[in-house]
Amino acid sequence: MARTPRRVEDTLARFDEISARLDGHAPSTRAAARRHYGRSARSLGKRVGAMTAAIGALIVATIGFGWIVGPIGIGGLFLVALAIIFILIFMSVWPGEKAEKPYTQDMSNRQVVSRLDSILHLKRPALPSPAGRRVDAISAQLPLLESRLGELDALDPLAQDARRLMGQHLPELIERYERVPPAYRQQRDGEGLTVDERLVAGLDAAKTALDDLGARLTRGDLDAFETQGRFIESRYKDDGGVGGQ
Repeated sequence: MARTPRRVEDTLARFDEISARLDGHAPSTRAAARRHYGRSARSLGKRVGAMTAAIGALIVATIGFGWIVGPIGIGGLFLVALAIIFILIFMSVWPGEKAEKPYTQDMSNRQVVSRLDSILHLKRPALPSPAGRRVDAISAQLPLLESRLGELDALDPLAQDARRLMGQHLPELIERYERVPPAYRQQRDGEGLTVDERLVAGLDAAKTALDDLGARLTRGDLDAFETQGRFIESRYKDDGGVGGQ
């Protein structure tokens, strides 16, 4: 009998492990991963493009020199080859775009949302399973928010609220959670919540705020759709169709 609690703990731990694995293959998780890898691919494409342009410019300059001055000879070809190798090495070791850029006020609304999307994707594997599910729910909202916020000026009051939440408060919540050593995350605070439970509560609050933000951003489209629907109904249904006008 004394071993039963231990068995229950082992079972619950095993269940959480399985849930975490399943969460990692959820559609929202895969969608976030595709967006993250898409951004990485674009960054790599820029680097490859810059490398190609530099090598192309060197080749054009070499050909131009040969036409105007004369053949560059074996020594010249050797120097060109060394220059190409230098370009390849330099562009390979040159720091690329940081996976997590610091938030700045001059970021566009789209960049703020995209930054949060990358942070959530990169940080999710280290979060407990309940928090991971909340992160997935938040990530699923971001494509719509990125599109709609991109239409607003950065100084718009609604955009300012969104930027504070997605650019500062939510990333800081996860960052502060990571700073707590795992051995201390089961300690309870003044309200009786553990660190993990406080993280989940914070993510729930952020999810609710983003739901409200999405509703406010789409309110105009919903009202316009309702107005158009009422117009068509009153014009063509109540009047007996096109021939009834």
